[in-house]
Formats: sequence, structure tokens, C-alpha cells
Amino acid sequence: MSSYRGQRINPTRFHHSQIKFYIILILVALLMLFPILFIFSHAFKPLNELFDYPPKFYVVNPTFDNFRNLFNTTSQSLVPFSRYLLNSIIVTTFGVILTIIITTMTAYALSKMKFKGRDAIFQINQTALMFVSTAVTIPRYLIISSLGLTNTILAHIVPLLALPVGLFLVKQFVDQVPNELIESAHLDGANEFQTYWHVVIPIIKPAIATVAILSFQTFWNNVETSSIFVNDESKRTLAFYLNTLTSTSGNTVAGQGMAAAASLIMFVPNLIFFIIVQNSVMDTMAHSGIK
Repeated sequence: MSSYRGQRINPTRFHHSQIKFYIILILVALLMLFPILFIFSHAFKPLNELFDYPPKFYVVNPTFDNFRNLFNTTSQSLVPFSRYLLNSIIVTTFGVILTIIITTMTAYALSKMKFKGRDAIFQINQTALMFVSTAVTIPRYLIISSLGLTNTILAHIVPLLALPVGLFLVKQFVDQVPNELIESAHLDGANEFQTYWHVVIPIIKPAIATVAILSFQTFWNNVETSSIFVNDESKRTLAFYLNTLTSTSGNTVAGQGMAAAASLIMFVPNLIFFIIVQNSVMDTMAHSGIK
């Protein structure tokens, strides 16, 4: 291993020269951890602490009253809480799977296949990165309405399948797959789908994990589709239901406590999913391509 003035660079074991880096990393980690701690702390604050001014970061007298009020309110709903939860699970599961399939297939076609209009399609995707979801609400509604998907589960999935940033990221990974590897697979008798599935997919797993995170957050936290495309309460998602608790509870004070508890409930699945796939996500950020 390389050395400088008798000291090891990047030693395999702890060395006193690494202390300054540990201090910096710990401080940065704490800074990143504060928002997560606040969400957990906020959910367990009693009402008097929720309305403290100036607000306190930590909870002094933790309580489960916010969660009790939340579950009591949901139990009085005409549509069971489990129905909202099931809708969210179905929408998120199929949404993530379809987004990964569509994104990876499109990235492979744009990167490794030659056809007319390929560059124009990719430029359209690049342009789509500039638009926020609000800017395309009306076109989305017209498309969903013309397809006859209003008041269906598909109304939650179809409008969000296009993930421009995910396509851009995956294409950069596929671009770095050697063309010789693709040609070798073709010479061995593999068709385009077999090459995509058995050669390209194993190589771009880090990018796929990142797309999975982005799409999971999009589908799990989305309230737009339930409010715009769906009128049937039994087909709406958990995110929409929890988002409306404050206004429908009839008590805006107690509603703030329920909103804090609901925020934690919506956040935890995102945190768990990220922890599961974090290693692959870190590979994406570190390499931005294949090793």
C-alpha cells in the first residue's frame, strides 16, 4: 500500500491520523440524523408541547395519545383503515415493479439499440426533467380520463410510471456496459431480451436500487392521484387519507397531534426500504457506472 513520510494512506486498521476524519463524519452524520429524530420526537409530543413557542426539538413528556387519537378516528371511518393500507401496498408494489421494468428496458433501447428518433426521445426525457408534477396535472387528467381509468387502482399507477430522472440515471449505467459484451451475447445466440435480462440487468443493479427508492417514495407518499383521479373513497390510498385527517377530524388542535403521528407512520416504510437497499444506492452514488 502507498505511504507518505512513513505513514500509511488509508490504513486497514484504526490509526490516530484518522481521528480528524471521524470527527467530521460524525458531525455530518448527526446533522443528517436530526430530521429523522425530529419526526420521531414530534410524533410522541403531547398537545401542549406541539404548540410550544419557540418549538422544542425533543419531547419532554412522551405520550402515545397522538396514536390513540389517530386509531380512534380511523376506526370511525366508513372505509376501514386496512382498506387504505391495502390500496397503498398494491399501488406501491406494482408501481415500483413496473417503473423498474419500463425504465431499464427504455434505457437499454436508448443506449444499445439503433433506431430512428432515438436521440429525440432521449432529449424529450431530458426536457421532462424541468417540469414539476403540478405543470403536467391537466395533461395527466386528460389522458387518464380518455383511457377510462378514473376511479380505478390503475389511476394511481399509470400517471407516475414515467420517471425521467430514473431513466437518465439508468441510461448512464447502461452506456458504460461494454459493447463487446453485448456483441458477445448476440454471437452466443442471445436475442435482445435475453441480453437485456441476463447481461445488462445484473450489471446495473445499483442503478435499479436507486430507481426503486425514487419510485417507492413517489408512489407511497403520493396524494395527487387520490384527490384528482379517484372519487371512490374505497379506492383511495393511505397517504391521502392520513393527509386529510386534520381537516376532517373536526378538532384542529387534536388534528395536529394526529398529523404528527401520521407523518411518522408514512415515514417509517420509506426509512425501512432505504435501509434494505442502501448498499446498492451507495454504489450508485460512488461509481455512477459499472466498476
